[in-house]
Amino acid sequence: MKKLGVLLAAFIVSTVSYSQLQVSVGSGYAIGSAEMKLGETVTSTSVENEYGSYGEGVNFQVRGTYFLNETFGIDLGVGYLQGTDQTIADVYVPGYRETDAIARARAFGGSLSAVYKFTNNIYGRFGALIKVGGKTEAVVSDKNYYVEEPNASNPQGTTVAQAFGLPDGSYSQTNYKEDFHGKFPLGFTGALGYEYDLGSNFSLFVEAEYYGISLKRKDSELSEFNTDIVLPDGTVAVQSFYSLDNLPEGYNKETTYVDELDQSNTDSSKKLSQKVPYSSFGLNVGITYKFNRSAKKE
Repeated sequence: MKKLGVLLAAFIVSTVSYSQLQVSVGSGYAIGSAEMKLGETVTSTSVENEYGSYGEGVNFQVRGTYFLNETFGIDLGVGYLQGTDQTIADVYVPGYRETDAIARARAFGGSLSAVYKFTNNIYGRFGALIKVGGKTEAVVSDKNYYVEEPNASNPQGTTVAQAFGLPDGSYSQTNYKEDFHGKFPLGFTGALGYEYDLGSNFSLFVEAEYYGISLKRKDSELSEFNTDIVLPDGTVAVQSFYSLDNLPEGYNKETTYVDELDQSNTDSSKKLSQKVPYSSFGLNVGITYKFNRSAKKE
């Protein structure tokens, strides 16, 4: 027990004598990894799956690293992801329906990692990754032509066209935004980097980084919604026929995602949850500032 106390004291003394804090600021671009099906492209002759990851895009990071000795350190980071547009629906059936729907991440995350220096310039870090805020934003443009009979491509059929005496070729134009929120996730982050010293305090770094994380949806909310009735020549016959305060059947201002639904459920505001991918592989560059060590070994 006495020896253990001596060893612990020696470790603490050596840590204090070396301890060094550094702060890094960087940015980078990541491509999707472990991609999953996000949507479909539909034409009059075919249906094609669209795969991707909401982790693809530009990221910005701020990290603080505390080195316990010349080799090991602890890294705490926060970041923001400006995700690229991912296709969730691309429908083009002339005379029936044209839909352009994309979704993109706007997310804040945090990480806690261990850092290991292989050499004075090459390092690696690995640890836990969490999403602490943000959303997946869906932006949808949906054009439905009024046809003689309702069908899967145009469920409204002639109802509105008949009510307003609209000519053939008239259509509804719906535009809306929906924000999706996820449950608290836990993932993995790993990076391998190279650091180039610019002086006693500053250095540049470049690193390859992997994020492995998925989110289970918790709820969503419509933030914008508008439907206009449009004539064949593009003239708006009825403005804001539907709005956020007057939603058509099948749309809900708020939707809750659950793991189980009763077979008799008729509440369209409740849907089965699903996991969506945020995994990515990217390249980051930035600058590091190293504070002076607390004490120097002679």
